[in-house]
Amino acid sequence: MELQTYLFFDGNCEEALEFYQRSIGAEVTVMMRYKDSPDQSSGPIPDEWQNKIMHANITIGNSQFMASDGQCDHNLDHLGFHGFSLSLNVKDRAEAERLFKSLCAGGKISMPFQKTFWSSGFGTLTDRYGVGWMVMSDIES
Repeated sequence: MELQTYLFFDGNCEEALEFYQRSIGAEVTVMMRYKDSPDQSSGPIPDEWQNKIMHANITIGNSQFMASDGQCDHNLDHLGFHGFSLSLNVKDRAEAERLFKSLCAGGKISMPFQKTFWSSGFGTLTDRYGVGWMVMSDIES
């Protein structure tokens, strides 16, 4: 069994994925646009959604999450990201701090990156797309 996160960006998925590629080295391994769907039986896709992301797989280190622009009719009950954070853990404190600063661009820091009793460096933020992040490095021996 495997549990993975699936994020719905409500129209700006491609922009978010490009940001994650630049800021933390994410790799988009699969990307399918609505216009490329082999199954059009659910009805016509509005012209403005043809190039939006229907599904994407993203790899960061040894982990993966999935993403989409969401439903092209905007009738989602779950818009926005609430009640969770993605946790990014790296061994090196300097690298963790670099990733934290990179993810912060245009976002909001909720806890500045700092040494804690459980980590040589830890900080929390909400990125410019509304996704919560916890960035940490391993405890120093």
